[in-house]
Amino acid sequence: MTEQPEQDTTLERIRLWDPAIRLFHWALVLCVIAAWGLGEFGPDIMTLHFYFGYAITALLGFRLIWGLIGPKVVRFSHFFHGPKTTLTYASKIMQRKPSYWRGHNPVGALAAFALLGLLIAQVASGLMGDPDDYINVGPLANWVGYDNATMAMNIHETLAPLLLLLVIIHIAAIAFYKIWKHEDLIKPMITGWKWVKKAEDN
Repeated sequence: MTEQPEQDTTLERIRLWDPAIRLFHWALVLCVIAAWGLGEFGPDIMTLHFYFGYAITALLGFRLIWGLIGPKVVRFSHFFHGPKTTLTYASKIMQRKPSYWRGHNPVGALAAFALLGLLIAQVASGLMGDPDDYINVGPLANWVGYDNATMAMNIHETLAPLLLLLVIIHIAAIAFYKIWKHEDLIKPMITGWKWVKKAEDN
């Protein structure tokens, strides 16, 4: 099945994702993979891990700003869907056809919020964390006190596998949409263009 139904008059092909959000997405992918790998497998001195963490912090800062002032489809206000809309979408998610949703669908929006929230908690705990090795100390550790810095480090280590799990779920969802629903979610995040329903409310 093709994802380019030119003959379907209920659809239109639009420039959905702006260049800034596409660049943010792929930069975040690379930085998260690098930071997670360095955190799990070393080296013992986490200088590079910290650098990638700083990059993630900057990217998240941009996303928070862009979520308020960016194009409509990337604003957080566009992510919010009522319970009825979300449940209706979820009840039809197994249908073997593309959703042609204009932006993040209700389930995808929840996943995006979860991933952003977890990443914010991860970088915050990393910045404040103190592993008690006198080397890999977060730049804000001295500002929060030893006990809080130790707790932040524990949180940072606890969230790492949860972050990996969310990333795996994210990849699995993309594969599910591609294989089962015949909807390619990767190409639009590369080119910006996507087939969507003409109606604004989908």
